[in-house]
Amino acid sequence: MRLICVFLALALLMPGQVKFTVNQLLGFVRSSLKLKHPDKQVGEYLRKVQLTEKLDDRTIETLLGEGIGPKTAESLKLLRDATENLAKPKVLPPKPAAPVIPPPPLAEVNRVIEKAREYALAYDKGLPNFICVQVTRRFFDPAGLELWNKLDTVTAKLSYFDHKEQKQVMFVNNKYVDMDYSKLGGGATSTGEFGSLMREIFEPASEALFGWERWATLRGRLHYVLNYRVLQSKSKWTIHHGTSGQEIVPAYHGLIFVDKDYLSVSRIVMEAEDIPASFPVQMAKTQLDYDFTDIGGQAFLLPLRSELRMRDGKVLVKNEAEFRTYRKFGSDSSITFDVNEPIAEEKLKETAPVVKP
Repeated sequence: MRLICVFLALALLMPGQVKFTVNQLLGFVRSSLKLKHPDKQVGEYLRKVQLTEKLDDRTIETLLGEGIGPKTAESLKLLRDATENLAKPKVLPPKPAAPVIPPPPLAEVNRVIEKAREYALAYDKGLPNFICVQVTRRFFDPAGLELWNKLDTVTAKLSYFDHKEQKQVMFVNNKYVDMDYSKLGGGATSTGEFGSLMREIFEPASEALFGWERWATLRGRLHYVLNYRVLQSKSKWTIHHGTSGQEIVPAYHGLIFVDKDYLSVSRIVMEAEDIPASFPVQMAKTQLDYDFTDIGGQAFLLPLRSELRMRDGKVLVKNEAEFRTYRKFGSDSSITFDVNEPIAEEKLKETAPVVKP
């Protein structure tokens, strides 16, 4: 898989003020802790937040216990003082505990790994020739706090013929352009959705180390979730920084979601690790979802959506690419580029495993 990034000189201002409930504030602060955002940046952003409910000392003490820094705590105390006369936040009922499914036996895990490997290595051989629409919504965040500004929407015609994909950009922000996808500037681009990403993880030469992670429900179906890691010496994942011309091949790790009934791969998550400190991109992570779609009266498991995230210094970029309107490849094939609404969140959200009666 090859990933190419070209970061813009983004000097746009952050929004003047953001309104949060206390629960939204808690979610933001805890997410920042998890993502290890710098304390100073989080504190500065919180100065732009306006709360709609009262923030009390107990909530701040809880966050202090979870590890927030002094700048974040200082900003929270200012919010506490500013909301003294507001109503208390609504108390949300606790979520019911999901039933626990015990992990499968080791022999079953090993069987699933081998079946998923067979599926991955044969995947692209079973794909038909087709065309589809790829809609890529590109975002950036100059502050590095995952508070996204939309850069553009790129609509491309994707042709897959004889196991090779070709992309032609047709519209940028609904304006007709008709140019090769490789000439697309700004933001970030990636390839490998139609087989190479999956194959490179599972091929024997990668020597990926697999293990059991958890059960999950995805698109209403129960899935085995496996973890994996590929060493740098065995990796083929190339990250190219377009502005500087630098290129690396990092080690990576991630998750594989395997449908329990079909033993097919429904989701791949991969994240680069041990990126050299001298390389401009310090974080690269991608997630690719597959779903069944009809082509010429036959169901195929094909890419549904991919999400790519990267960090260059403080600047974060995110691509959300959707694959829509699949059609059989042919001289009489036609597709519409009028694709506006994003894929419903319900199709992408992982939920607790459902125990069958």
